[in-house]
Amino acid sequence: MAVGGTALYLYCVVRAARRPSLARVPAGLPGSSRAAAHKLPASLWLITAEVPLEIYGPEHIEARLRDLDWVSEAALAHEAVVEHFSRARGAVVVPMKLFTMFSSMDKAIANLAARKTAIERAMRHIAGSQEWGVRIMRRPVVPAPSPGKRSAPVSGAAFLASKKDARDALAKGRAASLAAADEAFTRLTRYAKDAQQRPRRQEPGTNPPILEAAFLVTAGSRGRFVAEAKRQAVLCASAGADLTLTGPWPAYNFIGATEESA
Repeated sequence: MAVGGTALYLYCVVRAARRPSLARVPAGLPGSSRAAAHKLPASLWLITAEVPLEIYGPEHIEARLRDLDWVSEAALAHEAVVEHFSRARGAVVVPMKLFTMFSSMDKAIANLAARKTAIERAMRHIAGSQEWGVRIMRRPVVPAPSPGKRSAPVSGAAFLASKKDARDALAKGRAASLAAADEAFTRLTRYAKDAQQRPRRQEPGTNPPILEAAFLVTAGSRGRFVAEAKRQAVLCASAGADLTLTGPWPAYNFIGATEESA
């Protein structure tokens, strides 16, 4: 993919008036060189590294992608570098997708130039904002204990009535938790510049999240957003669900289709 046995790895594109600081930047992907900042016009900087083809070349990485532990390690390393630059005051960071690589710096620059409009649009959208994540899980239902051998006999009608009551209570609990999740999303959206909600998954025999959402929140709305998330967590708890707030993160979910490798 590149002369010299390496490829150019792209972590993110940064808009900043000054060269982004490389002090204390995380190590980055396994086997990669330290991150570097390459200047482009219009106060843009490419955050890149050299990665060995013996690890990241097409014939090698395909097999590694089946190793979930290795992929997870690489993803965490990628995110750590992106987050480092997103913390710089005044910087706007467009993260690249994991394993975005080019055969040369010229190829990377040409590729980004072709996508200049999309990148500029993304930067305008996320400027001054951070991403927060919200996940709401329904609490597992603990089944009622079975009657002991010494319990009084239960008639067939009473047994069926008991089963119906249990099903009705379960359905009511599910409806309450779903309503609480929908209300939480609606309320939190009021303090966000943008919001995205993943479709609810239908997985028999599991307990999938009833809400997975990302919110783009401006610096001025951060305090109110976090306070509302805490309030919704209490309301969800009373409806039998647990709300988890994560962030702030770089705006991975709000940059549109800006990634492409070559």
